[in-house]
Amino acid sequence: MSSGLYEIENLQLSIGDLHAIRGVDLSLQRGRCSALVGESGSGKSLTGLSLLGLQPAAATMSAGRMCFDGIDVAGIDEQRWRGLRGNRLAMIFQNPMTALNPTMRIGAQIAETLRLHRGMTATAARAKALALLERMSVPRPDAALKRYPFEMSGGMLQRIMIAQAVACEPDLMIADEPTTALDVTVQAEVLALLAELQRESGMALLLITHDLGVVARLADDVSVMYAGEIVESGGVNDVFYRAAHPYTRALQRSMPSLLASDVQLQSIAGVPPDLRRKLSHCSFMERCGQAMTVCNQSPPLLDAADHQRSRCWLSHTDCPQPLREAWHRG
Repeated sequence: MSSGLYEIENLQLSIGDLHAIRGVDLSLQRGRCSALVGESGSGKSLTGLSLLGLQPAAATMSAGRMCFDGIDVAGIDEQRWRGLRGNRLAMIFQNPMTALNPTMRIGAQIAETLRLHRGMTATAARAKALALLERMSVPRPDAALKRYPFEMSGGMLQRIMIAQAVACEPDLMIADEPTTALDVTVQAEVLALLAELQRESGMALLLITHDLGVVARLADDVSVMYAGEIVESGGVNDVFYRAAHPYTRALQRSMPSLLASDVQLQSIAGVPPDLRRKLSHCSFMERCGQAMTVCNQSPPLLDAADHQRSRCWLSHTDCPQPLREAWHRG
């Protein structure tokens, strides 16, 4: 794995007998947008929360390596996490209405971050908060500072959350479904804002989403998650135009296209595996039309091409031919 700002190797997370994250590797680079995509329940959001030490209290987590800018964060205490979160590590949560404190005014919430991590006076923090809202193109920012979250629209709340996230100029921002609840026009504005902020600051951006269109517009590289593990990773163009894993191709066939309105969308038959049971076979095997005898063995993440990896035996050119026979499904 190449050296990056935040490197994660073999991240495992269980909640009771549910093995929700199974051996995830990520390398997040300064100045690049990395996307984490997959269907609901694949473990995307839980992975993002784990990178900030915000995994559920009932969770058991381990990793071969969790290193942020030279800091081994796998074993640090909550006090050290608080020094990083909101400061060098920031997150935009899925629902700004529930992520923001409903009892605090907008200005007070942004100022609190600045006072805690930058030691600003109340006056200086308020001035900075006002400048941030102006930068996010929030109408009448001076009035917005005095409002409560319930008085703002979803699009404005998302901009306010971004303002709070970038207040301390973080090295890494994690954006968890940042456009899900927004209409198409506002989505485009928020994505353009995120891209502009990243270019200006050179921060790393981890975009968590199920929307492949958002990934194509914003990301440099992408990791596809299924059943708690990464099944394919690589540059966006490589993965989108030369997808190596059957699940990635199935996701693409299920996505609407403005350029081909006559193409019928295809659903992915079946359901994900039960992660309360230990999987010794390929996690996508039961839903895959290309399943082979060898798929009874769980494949590693293999090199499929330059800078592209796939957790599929079809990507492994050294797979013995006798094991490549297709299953007969009677």
